Amino acid sequence: MRSTCSLYIDTGYLLASAATRATGTSLRSGIHVDYAKLIRSLVDTAEARSGLPVLRVHWYDSAHNGVPDCQQERIGELSKVKLRLGRFGAGGEQKGVDLRIGLDLVTHARNNASDVFFLVSGDDDLTEAVEEAQVHGIQVVLLAVPTMEGKPHGMSRHLVRAADELDSIDSAAIDAAVMKVDRQPAPALAPSAPKPVPMPSTPKPAPARPAAAAAPPAVRKPLDRATVVPAPQPTSVLAYSVSTGSPAHGLPGYIDDTEQGQLIDEVVQRVLNSFHESATHDDRLGLQRARPSVPRDIDRALLHDASDVMQRYDLDEDTRFRLRARFWEKYDES
Repeated sequence: MRSTCSLYIDTGYLLASAATRATGTSLRSGIHVDYAKLIRSLVDTAEARSGLPVLRVHWYDSAHNGVPDCQQERIGELSKVKLRLGRFGAGGEQKGVDLRIGLDLVTHARNNASDVFFLVSGDDDLTEAVEEAQVHGIQVVLLAVPTMEGKPHGMSRHLVRAADELDSIDSAAIDAAVMKVDRQPAPALAPSAPKPVPMPSTPKPAPARPAAAAAPPAVRKPLDRATVVPAPQPTSVLAYSVSTGSPAHGLPGYIDDTEQGQLIDEVVQRVLNSFHESATHDDRLGLQRARPSVPRDIDRALLHDASDVMQRYDLDEDTRFRLRARFWEKYDES
């Protein structure tokens, strides 16, 4: 059997990292991707690094109920590409993708499918699968998307330590295949010529009516201050309002961390900027209809970007709550 290499691509990592490089946020709708060109560049990278032909490209992504959309079907029809789909959970998070990658790494290693595995992912959950593949004599190389500063984006330290090597995808290849979407606002329609307005006919004067007697002035009673009761103060306040334009507030006794608040504001602002630059009219209507929920793609970008800037693999519920509430606050301000 001839020697080959194989590619295992975590699409969530690849596109989130590429979008962050192009737009400053991981929001997928903010970028246009030439998938054929991107996959071709990854194949070229793997073959150049290993000196071996690529046996197969395994493309891992999420789909609604595991059913591929039109774009995923086209990707699956590309040469040497094997489409491997997980699903979306109730909260919009990916389900089953990491498990599929891990199982394939181990199974293919046991069957000696290739000599070198190139893994495009930074997920800590794949560490044990990488180590198990190495037990069977497979070399595992991580391929990272470079940041604008040239550093690997979003790589788990455990995963880096487990892999045999860490390399970066050529930045020029990423930039050639992933482009920022910037929708210019539609030009205003030229105003039409005003239609002539017919002159009204002169009305006949109405017969005079006798003047009504003036009403006596109202007599104000002095305010009895003893009876004034102050409005009761609520013991708690809304933290997530369903009313458009209503600000969100924190719960009583909530301890606000200034630094975390600043990071949340930065993340939310970048995601909003990307949304406003790339959104179509239908996208904006969909966002309004989804309120007070945050649409899945935007929510995923908020959580991903916050994890990046806070250097926290898993965000607690309190931080998730603040991100979503702050998103609507800033949306109303924009």
